[in-house]
Amino acid sequence: MSYLVLARKSRPQTFDQVVGQRSVVKTLQNSLKRDRVAHAILFSGVRGVGKTTLARLMAKAINCEIEDDNRPCNTCNSCKEITAGSALDLIEIDGASNRGIQEIRELKEKIKFMPTSCKYKIIIIDEVHMLTTEAFNALLKTLEEPPEHVHFMFATTELHKIPITILSRCQQYELKRIPAAELTHHFNSLATAENIQIDPPALSLIVREAEGSVRDGLSLLDQVFSFGETHITTQDVTEVLGLVDRDILLKLTQALLGGDRATSLQSLENIFDYGMDIKRFCSDLLECFRTLLLTKIDGCAELIDLPADEFTRFTELGRQFSAESIHQKLILLMRLVEDVRYSSQPRLCLETGFLKIIEAGNVVPVTELLGKVDQLLKHIDQPANQTDTASAAPQKQTTAPAQTPPVNPSQTLNGATRTVKKKTAPLPSTPEPSINEPPPIEEPTGPESVFAAKKMQTSTPPLKPAVPPPATIAGDSVGVSPTVNKNVEIRAHEKDIRKYWQDFIAYVKDRSVWMAQDLNRSKVKQVGDELHLHYNDATECSLIKQRENKNQLTEFVLDFFQKDLTVHFILPEIDDKPDEDGGESPHQKRQQLANDPLTIMTAEIFHGQVGDIRIGPRSR
Repeated sequence: MSYLVLARKSRPQTFDQVVGQRSVVKTLQNSLKRDRVAHAILFSGVRGVGKTTLARLMAKAINCEIEDDNRPCNTCNSCKEITAGSALDLIEIDGASNRGIQEIRELKEKIKFMPTSCKYKIIIIDEVHMLTTEAFNALLKTLEEPPEHVHFMFATTELHKIPITILSRCQQYELKRIPAAELTHHFNSLATAENIQIDPPALSLIVREAEGSVRDGLSLLDQVFSFGETHITTQDVTEVLGLVDRDILLKLTQALLGGDRATSLQSLENIFDYGMDIKRFCSDLLECFRTLLLTKIDGCAELIDLPADEFTRFTELGRQFSAESIHQKLILLMRLVEDVRYSSQPRLCLETGFLKIIEAGNVVPVTELLGKVDQLLKHIDQPANQTDTASAAPQKQTTAPAQTPPVNPSQTLNGATRTVKKKTAPLPSTPEPSINEPPPIEEPTGPESVFAAKKMQTSTPPLKPAVPPPATIAGDSVGVSPTVNKNVEIRAHEKDIRKYWQDFIAYVKDRSVWMAQDLNRSKVKQVGDELHLHYNDATECSLIKQRENKNQLTEFVLDFFQKDLTVHFILPEIDDKPDEDGGESPHQKRQQLANDPLTIMTAEIFHGQVGDIRIGPRSR
């Protein structure tokens, strides 16, 4: 007699032997007890979960000769004939080979006749979704109002392919995948019945490979039984099924999360020695990361369908790493799997991808980099401020007399120009008011030149003019009259500062990006032979004010505008007085908002610039 495989030998003959599907089995049993069996039943689900088995059990239970609640009895003639496959009133066909309209016509002719030995004719169509559209249409009327002696049983793995007109005429039962715990218990019972001892880790591998399918698991178990002796080990299962040892996968996962390059590459070498398919290996590795991530999320333990011993190992490994780190590297691993699919060198792609995943833990956040840049700028400004403070007193004594020279009548108000037309209006009898800004002085040499010049300019307070200052021009600095620009002579080979300033910034950007960004924060004004750059804060021009950078900027101005201009940096008087609560001053608050990395990034994204910064309750 030929050997009968486990999938056929262990096929359930009663509802109590069905593995899983408790809700479906209970509903079918109750319908039998209460005589509420539908004339058309549709079973759907993945492969090997019991669709055809339940259809045959219902065929036996409906035709069982013993009126009992525990039908089928498997002892009457009807049950024995259906179990042996010799019942004339049970018509079982597959939709793949009988999918045309002609086969459905022949079926309709057969069901017109009364059953020969059983109470009902049972029509079982497996893979019913393979029928053609014409065949489904031919079946509609018969399916809706079949003869009283006929019951239809359908089974399908692709429910979405069945027309809605068929679905509406059937009672549907969706079969789920079998949980790992029930599969483990079922396979262990079969192994005991076969007088074979199998180790729990080896049985766990078979259950995992079954993926919730009883038939797939039985086929694998049958293959392992044929290979091994009376005792089956994990090594036997991995060798027969071509699997990667679970220890190697967990070791590789721990190496990728912990940053161990040597272990990760060595584990990959061992996996290739097994001759495992790369696609299957990537799928198993992704499943390991997914399981680890689920162990870190409260309430997701039920989503992990693993035996108890493997679940414990994953839980212990997950405690060593944070959920954010596992999630980040899982995303990188998913991208790596997509790259491996289209790579001509999959192994090299995996090795470089593993190194990239390991290095992902060493990435420095952008906020930390911006903080280091701020600290660097503070260190650049600190030596100059210290030198400026130490030399403030002697500079005030030596340079103060030189800051109040006699007012030159040829100068216009605010010191805007140095040359005037020969024919000028007579000066009034009253003396002219002193200019708002002192005339430029010689800058001291050394790295602290800019700061020393600023101290020298502010050592003597400016005198207030006797008359109110003229209205300002939009975009100019405060206190410059509209008549100032008219006295600035522009020769034919020269360019106007205000008109071509943005072109000049683009010119500088091609040569120095950071300098162009600093210039873009300033407000420009030409005053005679001087180029005044107005800044809101000293930190905005701390780098460009250095001597070598200032000399380079002067050369850029001469090359572009064809003017020999002296560059000066103008800073406003800063109110550093703290507020009433003793906190930061309004200027410090505005500057803190202007230098915030989020503000700078937003301005760069939208190609804008920071304008007026308002603080206080009215701005909220």
